[in-house]
Amino acid sequence: MPLLVDRMMRAARLDPVLYDEAARDEGTMDHAIASVVISSVAAGIGSSLLGGPIGLIGGTLAALVGWFIWAFTAHFVGTRFLAEPGTRADLAPVLRAVGFAAAPGVLRVFGIIPLLGTLANFVANLWMLAAFVVAVRRSLGYTSTGRAVAVCLIGFVMQMIVFGLFTLMVLGGAFLTFAR
Repeated sequence: MPLLVDRMMRAARLDPVLYDEAARDEGTMDHAIASVVISSVAAGIGSSLLGGPIGLIGGTLAALVGWFIWAFTAHFVGTRFLAEPGTRADLAPVLRAVGFAAAPGVLRVFGIIPLLGTLANFVANLWMLAAFVVAVRRSLGYTSTGRAVAVCLIGFVMQMIVFGLFTLMVLGGAFLTFAR
């Protein structure tokens, strides 16, 4: 456990060496997944103020699914459309690196505190975006930070589009169900 906490702290400090280690070392996958799960549970706890147990479960699942969409989109865009000559194409190193990039999301637990929660979520999301940029740059072997920013922003936008469409479907279905 101390090693996991150390890695998450290094990830939150945007330590490029940590992201290099995660991309190269297959043995870090368990800790990368744990980082995502801990961050997602923190988001769920932060969401529980709004929706109680449903907010807890929904917030946790939304954070997990959002991370997966963001990670897979970043890998796909980063290796297919915005690749540099030295770009590595394997998915596993990217997943390990961006798994640790979820570490700042632990701050989303403060979403449970009225007023402060909105600020905590905003800060956590910006911090995770910065961590994703470092993780993508290091795991894909980019020389350009701008390219990594573009990849991460595209992935973030795709995540928001998927959630927007899902929300419309759920709300539309609920409206049709209860409108009868």
